[in-house]
Amino acid sequence: MHSSEAELDILEKISSNHAGVSQRDLARIIGLSLGMTNAILKRLAQKGWLKVKKVNNRNIQYVVSPLGIQKLARRSYRYFRRTIKNVVYYKESIESLAAEAAARRYKGILLVGKSDLDFIVEHLCLKHRLEFHRWETASRMPKTADRLLVLLGETIGDPEPGTANCVSLRRIIMSRESRSKPSATS
Repeated sequence: MHSSEAELDILEKISSNHAGVSQRDLARIIGLSLGMTNAILKRLAQKGWLKVKKVNNRNIQYVVSPLGIQKLARRSYRYFRRTIKNVVYYKESIESLAAEAAARRYKGILLVGKSDLDFIVEHLCLKHRLEFHRWETASRMPKTADRLLVLLGETIGDPEPGTANCVSLRRIIMSRESRSKPSATS
């Protein structure tokens, strides 16, 4: 974990815990040593992201400052933007699958397993006038899958070699992640 990530994680935990949280609790939650947590808390206070109030000789109260809240908001915004970009990419990839399925005269798409992208698949089936079917597990798949494009959810492994009408959502996601990682030469 990078120190800036740890700083923001600590700020987030303090912000979300209105009853107060101790250094020991923060260290356990974040997975850092007590000494490292203490050093990060001091650094956050020096940056003005955190206010420290001594309640008594044994207890200290931490409050995220307006500047700290601004840093958390920026982090959330960056995460939101990255998520939207990914959803757009997944939609475009699944859209091409749905268009190809319609062009090949498949009746519909069978989504096997759970998927965070099921709403996209269902929407694109409607758009391309394809039936949308779901099946919870890869075992005992229905025999009616002959004119359906089988789309394996993220929790299901890759299709058997030579399976013509089967595509893995995990491959789509992994191809996106490998493209978005910076190369060693950049």
